[in-house]
Amino acid sequence: MSKRILIVDDEPNIVISLEFLMKREGFEVTVAADGEAALRLVEENRPDLVLLDIMLPKKNGFEVCQAIRANPDWQSVRVIMLTAKGRDTEVAKGTALGADVYMTKPFSTKDLIAQVRQLLGQS
Repeated sequence: MSKRILIVDDEPNIVISLEFLMKREGFEVTVAADGEAALRLVEENRPDLVLLDIMLPKKNGFEVCQAIRANPDWQSVRVIMLTAKGRDTEVAKGTALGADVYMTKPFSTKDLIAQVRQLLGQS
């Protein structure tokens, strides 16, 4: 069975490219454009991994990550934060809230695929 990935970003061009990339790699993909929709989809679909932007409407990526980590039923969900916010304080905050990986935009698609595969035990 293919692994499920939830892409959470409000930038349509990024969503399109990430969705294409993940589907090409054989993953099942769902998409959310805001933090509240992301948490709803985690509840409904229990993705294996979430690609999470920080700057989102309704709930930001930090809040979403924190909510995922606070729910004992979601402990197996891996989180990769993908964001333009690359300052040390943001990286530290994302890591402290439980992100498995923190990648800054622009990122290499090859590196992203490698991180996704590693987190999902497919490296």
